[in-house]
Amino acid sequence: MRDKRNDSSTEEKILIAARLVFIEKGLAGARMQDIADRAEINKAMLHYYFKNKEMLFEVIFREMAGKLFPHFERLMDSDLNFFDKIRSIVSSYIEVIMQNPYIPLFVMNEMNKNPEMGIKNFFEAQKPGFVRKLRDSIEESVKEDLIQPINPIHLIMNIFSMCAFPFIAKPMIKLLTGIEDDDFKNMMEQRKILVAEFIINSIRK
Repeated sequence: MRDKRNDSSTEEKILIAARLVFIEKGLAGARMQDIADRAEINKAMLHYYFKNKEMLFEVIFREMAGKLFPHFERLMDSDLNFFDKIRSIVSSYIEVIMQNPYIPLFVMNEMNKNPEMGIKNFFEAQKPGFVRKLRDSIEESVKEDLIQPINPIHLIMNIFSMCAFPFIAKPMIKLLTGIEDDDFKNMMEQRKILVAEFIINSIRK
């Protein structure tokens, strides 16, 4: 009988290896053999745990969403003022993408290519409540004359697209600007503050 502790240890090694390979090569360039080599197991063992890299990604994505979505939920229920909620959302979201930089592009591509895949089903099952609460908070802030009138959906798109776009367009940004990976990472750290303040200043009355 297979030792459950060994199963858990091997699966965690695979997930760690997959994250590293995805970051280095992107999802299109990553191969199951690359992940098996990084995890120091054979390919047959890798396929025993995960049939393909899409299944691997889905597990990693669910883990990420499981940390991020509840955090956003608690944030929207907190006593923070509206602007500090925006600051915390931006900082948290950019930090998660910095740790998993392949996620935005992969989610976008896979949901377009295969709308019935698990990620779509995950979103439909979860129906993240923080999105509705953020929308309600925006509408309330407009009514209280705290911010300029704005369609809440536009503001939500502005927040999340400004956080995610640099990671989606990283190869183009590096090519056009000549920056290296360390400089890019430093700029993303700066964007935790810059994006939030840009958004806030654009809507503050």
